Amino acid sequence: MLQKILLLPLLMLILSGYTWHKAVTAEPITQKGATINWISIEEAAEKIKKQPRKVVVDVYTDWCGWCKKMDKSTFTDPAVVAYINKNYYAVKLDAEGKKPITLNGHTYTFKEQYRAHELAVALLQGQMSYPTTVYLDEKFNMLTPVPGYLDATTFHQILTYFGDNHHKSKTWEEYTKK
Repeated sequence: MLQKILLLPLLMLILSGYTWHKAVTAEPITQKGATINWISIEEAAEKIKKQPRKVVVDVYTDWCGWCKKMDKSTFTDPAVVAYINKNYYAVKLDAEGKKPITLNGHTYTFKEQYRAHELAVALLQGQMSYPTTVYLDEKFNMLTPVPGYLDATTFHQILTYFGDNHHKSKTWEEYTKK
């Protein structure tokens, strides 16, 4: 009798194991799998002409551990994904990318002496730190680069500071005191 009592829960556990394993190991759900709509900086420059939006540029390298952490946590956060997709053009820029990039008639290339892409050097104002998130306004003018890893909460706060134009009426300190 004891064997039958123990066998039933064990059988149920085995039969439900696949579903349980899938539920436990599944990737975090972001609004039905929503992801940031990453585009190239050239595409952002074209889109901004027709539909002005601010631009957020993730400047990264393939070897950067903190960049990968932002990809896995910050850039998959549902609030971050939704806000970026609604209010920004999102660009990923490999700071060590070899592909030439042409913007406003100027072609930026990888420069061996910098060990970086010219466009990354320009956007980061020579302060080569990864990851760095660069914010551009609706006319492609620099708002600011923000170096370092940012968790989803902090990143979202910065996104809204610029995205909702708080930067035009409040300092960062005033905005974060609310």
